[in-house]
Amino acid sequence: MTTRILVDHRAGGAQGGALGASPAVAAPESVLPAHIARIVPSAAPAPLRHPEKANRPDNPIKRKPDWIRVKAPTHPVYHETRNLMRENKLVTVCEEAACPNIGECWSQRHATMMIMGEICTRACSFCNITTGMPKALDADEPRRVGDAVAALGLRHVVITSVDRDDLKDGGAQHFAQTIASIRAAAPETTIEILTPDFLRKDGALEVVVAARPDVFNHNLETVPRLYTTIRPGARYFHSLRLLDEVKRLDPGIFTKSGVMVGLGEARGEVLQVMDDMRSAEIDFLTIGQYLQPTVKHAAVDRFVEPAEFEDYARLARAKGFLLVSATPLTRSSYHADKDFADLRAARDARLGRAA
Repeated sequence: MTTRILVDHRAGGAQGGALGASPAVAAPESVLPAHIARIVPSAAPAPLRHPEKANRPDNPIKRKPDWIRVKAPTHPVYHETRNLMRENKLVTVCEEAACPNIGECWSQRHATMMIMGEICTRACSFCNITTGMPKALDADEPRRVGDAVAALGLRHVVITSVDRDDLKDGGAQHFAQTIASIRAAAPETTIEILTPDFLRKDGALEVVVAARPDVFNHNLETVPRLYTTIRPGARYFHSLRLLDEVKRLDPGIFTKSGVMVGLGEARGEVLQVMDDMRSAEIDFLTIGQYLQPTVKHAAVDRFVEPAEFEDYARLARAKGFLLVSATPLTRSSYHADKDFADLRAARDARLGRAA
């Protein structure tokens, strides 16, 4: 089993109650988590989570095409997973980032845990995480994460976080403590982390790498030209260097990064990002469709068709990535447990050794 983070890029099922379905078949609001209730057509609007975006002009949300569909959460294991998160006072990116795949993943006991609170110091125009001044770190959180991983019996877990520009180390030590707690509570579980960029946090990366996660993920998110509007608090080449430095510090750690498409990028720009990633020896690339959380977020420029994702995947594999996931519903940690097994097998095959 796995715990992971979601904005889905892979195959999604189309059934009654799916996102993008007509109001007549949408699931009743009472059975939906709050973030899904905000984007199901029949649901009432929710309070604005992003006051810094309040004065932006509205960008109407486009109707989703048929190939972007997900089931409303109804499985009993979904509720078990949700209750476990509540009992351990844990935050998940599945909820905070408004992931449409929460029903599928939580029904398989897959939930990406988000450490260091639910308030981010950045205000990226694509992201649904609340922006503001975070609270002080919870020193007991690493232990609770380890306990939850053990209770869920996970083979692979994904741990992410908000940006914590308010902290001297950006939260690096908290990441390291969380990794150590998982190792102690569930020594057979492999660990994937999805980190902030640790911009202007000297020494932070070294602390996290020294904790030896199995996979180090940091998403570039979009092409360099769009950073000023989509990811204004970040720097493209800093994020690229971060992943390059992980490989320099510990070549045995798998590195992973992802981009969203449908934000106005050109095909050639996406291919250049692939080349930049390969120059940094990134092992695993994810590409998925950007989905607009609210009318105050960046608009969807277009819905990229599945055939284009297949073309991106073919080209990325030819460029030498060990693993590629490129579909409309791909997200950073979707199917992360299976992906990790495939990633390890691909490296073994490339090195010419038995898996």
